[in-house]
Amino acid sequence: MPGVASLQAAQYYAHPRNRFWPLMAALTGIDATTPYLERLRALQLAGVGLWDVIGQCQRTGSLDTAIVRGSEVPNALPALIAGLPRLAAIACNGATAHRAFVRWVQPQLDLRAAALPVWSLPSTSPANAGWPLGRLRAAWQPLADVLAH
Repeated sequence: MPGVASLQAAQYYAHPRNRFWPLMAALTGIDATTPYLERLRALQLAGVGLWDVIGQCQRTGSLDTAIVRGSEVPNALPALIAGLPRLAAIACNGATAHRAFVRWVQPQLDLRAAALPVWSLPSTSPANAGWPLGRLRAAWQPLADVLAH
């Protein structure tokens, strides 16, 4: 679920201290300083798609730990994934996204999609300050490896 800054800006990873865009620049070579729509297009051209597992929830603030358990409404990812025959892997940005994916999405996937690798990668959120960009890059390297093929 996007944080407050992202919801207000209607842009993924809009918080200025979130490392997602610099990380994608390091992994894919996109220019993280271009306007938002250009960054989205560059990610798509690099083979990366963005979507939230949780489409709605009750939460005060931006932290995943503040999500009210039982208030989550997942997005329709199984149908989206079924329509992506070239999808090679699924990378979850943080443990909360991964748990939500395993809980709500994975059980509904068709056989092809259920066989895809699903990675729980360390969050790029500023709340995960113990992971500097270099460490995040190393942990997210499997995504870059898949994109290179």
